[in-house]
Amino acid sequence: MSRHLPNAMDRFVLPFLDLLFRLYLGGVFLCAAWGKIINPYDFAVSIATYQMLPTAVLNAMAIILPWFELFAAIFLIVGWKTRVQVFAINAMLVVFMVAISHAVMEGLVMTSCGCFASEEAAAQISWSYVWRDVVWFFVGVFIFFVEEHRWGLDTLIRHLKSRRTNN
Repeated sequence: MSRHLPNAMDRFVLPFLDLLFRLYLGGVFLCAAWGKIINPYDFAVSIATYQMLPTAVLNAMAIILPWFELFAAIFLIVGWKTRVQVFAINAMLVVFMVAISHAVMEGLVMTSCGCFASEEAAAQISWSYVWRDVVWFFVGVFIFFVEEHRWGLDTLIRHLKSRRTNN
């Protein structure tokens, strides 16, 4: 019985978790990007509140970063160049964790981290935002180290190429 477990794990459990985590993390970044894309001014103000970037780059960052998030999220969800996408998302998460940690340690008065447009300005940002990003980071690490992303475009493309070479 135990010798069948790794096979079942490789054939169903890991691909299922991979897909579930890709949909979850991609969905998070899709939602985060959308609000920033439709209201770049508010996102620029959020970035400025961190007091980490020169004013000259704020507008460019507020316009470019959400589109980067959006495409990385879409490509992660559909499973195209999965490792590249999850690496990009985890790199962004590291930057976000550093920025939020900086804001908390400096005691900056911020009622929104700028992560999601729909965030209520109800409470001061705190370490809980960093821990949330840490969890998302490890979800990304799991996705990165899954050997084969079976349910995605990468596998479909590889399968179609192999069929073409076999015919």
